[in-house]
Amino acid sequence: MLDVNEIQKLIPHRYPFLLLDRILEIEDGKKAVGIKNVTINDYFFQGHFPGKPTMPGVLMIESMAQLGACALKQSELFRDKLLMITGVDKCRFRGTVEPGDQMRIEIEFSAMKMGMGKGRGKITVDGRLVCEAELMFAAVDA
Repeated sequence: MLDVNEIQKLIPHRYPFLLLDRILEIEDGKKAVGIKNVTINDYFFQGHFPGKPTMPGVLMIESMAQLGACALKQSELFRDKLLMITGVDKCRFRGTVEPGDQMRIEIEFSAMKMGMGKGRGKITVDGRLVCEAELMFAAVDA
């Protein structure tokens, strides 16, 4: 398990753009499970949407990307690299994320080669699927 301080050692994201609170499971470059506790104090709820606060879908994708980068950074192949998201395929939003929700974020990698990684991510809230996507990553010199 990794807390937020350990997460910040792996990826460069900081407030207000760090979208992971804890990593529950991580397997070197293969898969990871993390959580994000969503509160009304999150900056994006100020304008998305007044009267019906809803987490933007693009930030759900970003939370999967951050978790994926953490998982890849555990691999010897990517340890000293900066991981950048290079593509999103087959993305579907199947529900909303609202203040008070805890997102369970999961990613599993199916391919890694020549500085590239491809994984399938999903987010659930209380066991309900809210987002899924395939994400591609590229490693660049840090």
